[in-house]
Amino acid sequence: MTGARPLSQKEIALFFFPLLLNVQLMSVSHSVINAFLARQEDYVTALAAFSVAMIVHLFIASPAYQNHTVTIAMVLGRRSTRGTIGFVLLVAGYVSTILMVLAYTPVGAWALLLCLGIDGVVADQARHALGLLAFLPFITGFRGFFQGLVMQQRRTALVSFASGVRVGALLVLLIVGRHWFAGVTLGAFGLLGCVAVETAVMAWFALRLPPLTLPPPEHEPGFGEIVRFGFPLAYASGLQQAVPILISAILGRLPDATIALAAFGVLRGLLFLLASPLRNLQQAYLTLARGPEDYQAMVRFHRRIGGTLAVLLVLVAFPLRNPILSGLLGLDPAMCAYLALPLAFSALYPLLYGASTVLRGYFTERRRTFELGRSTVYKVLFLLACWGLLLAVPVTFPGIAVAVFLMVASEACEAGYLRQRRLTLLASAGGPV
Repeated sequence: MTGARPLSQKEIALFFFPLLLNVQLMSVSHSVINAFLARQEDYVTALAAFSVAMIVHLFIASPAYQNHTVTIAMVLGRRSTRGTIGFVLLVAGYVSTILMVLAYTPVGAWALLLCLGIDGVVADQARHALGLLAFLPFITGFRGFFQGLVMQQRRTALVSFASGVRVGALLVLLIVGRHWFAGVTLGAFGLLGCVAVETAVMAWFALRLPPLTLPPPEHEPGFGEIVRFGFPLAYASGLQQAVPILISAILGRLPDATIALAAFGVLRGLLFLLASPLRNLQQAYLTLARGPEDYQAMVRFHRRIGGTLAVLLVLVAFPLRNPILSGLLGLDPAMCAYLALPLAFSALYPLLYGASTVLRGYFTERRRTFELGRSTVYKVLFLLACWGLLLAVPVTFPGIAVAVFLMVASEACEAGYLRQRRLTLLASAGGPV
């Protein structure tokens, strides 16, 4: 857009920071469910089954988690709105079908027992939860659609408000639901119900906001074009969820597998808490970028935020190790010492993840989503190559150090590929690098 005012750091901050609360509130809702399940009669089985059900659900349902991105990028009028709704229904139907197969057919028992290697009782309980969660993709699909409509108008505080309502609704549903459900199905019922409430709140906001004033588009995409745009985003999202599963599978074959997996769970929890909000930089880019120069403004913002998070991780690893790792998380001194250096090294992760997310926004805004699919495929292939190498060469490093290296290196692989593709496109177009 010629002559457009450059994107300021304040504009990015006003869009980005309200979404920080959204991510944290989503994390809180899962902790609330675990707290209720921990008070059930057979709480160990309930907690284990719900954990397995959520891992499986997140992996299979992850293609639906890009609906807000598709909505921001593609909804320009009535035709594209209808096409986007069709895409939401298509992805939700696909995900729901797979979840029902796992919940109600022998395929599910085979997958959980043989592929994941879990106990039979836990597998049965997890399948009961998946039976309820099979309806969730339609709800989360439309939640993403309505979130995208609200984000288009830069009203990101409404997204976080709806997440707050979700937590309140969850508490009510878990208390009331104890009359009809017990164990893992209580957790699944609470999650299904609270996300439905959140979606209803988002729909109310989205439908009450005045229509977005956009110049008449030269071309408004239809259903087929939206599917071609959204499909790479969908399968890239699924492959992203495969990364921690692959790393866990690699750690499970190392000499110190048990302590490495336990430490990896702690480290991933800290990284999710601190770094996961950076994923909203993709939506910020799509909503706010008005010209090529705005890319550099987004890069400066992500470096400031990512650098701050990196410093926090180093502080947690060393001067704040005792109050946070030992006092707050309850880890023993041996585990704290085992985690210290790898946690400090993981400070590189927010910087690399932020860079990848800005580049995802760059390519999504240009509707070159196939580049994002390729980058994620290369990321997974890199991890598989590392797996083969680690099987061939004896490992003398602590398992958690291997895990952090794989996380950081795979993110660097993706960011490096996307950056190189951007430079190649700019060079071919004769634009400034």
